[in-house]
Amino acid sequence: MANLLLSVMGAFSEFERALIGERQREGIALAKQRGAYRGRKKALVDNQVVELRRRAAAGESKAALAREFGISRETLYQYLKVAPTA
Repeated sequence: MANLLLSVMGAFSEFERALIGERQREGIALAKQRGAYRGRKKALVDNQVVELRRRAAAGESKAALAREFGISRETLYQYLKVAPTA
């Protein structure tokens, strides 16, 4: 009897967890339609990105540039990897 009760309780909890995930996905989809999910703001504005690329191409230290612009080195490399917008 105890095994049956535990199995039924486990099945109900799995079902409830699936419902919660489904409701969460629906809520996120509605928020995206409203424009609430826009993602994180960019760390640098366009003229800073141009300056960053120019100075990196001139051979300045990537770590020093990252410190100066207040971003991580990984973020700096992401800005350098993406093609310039114009």
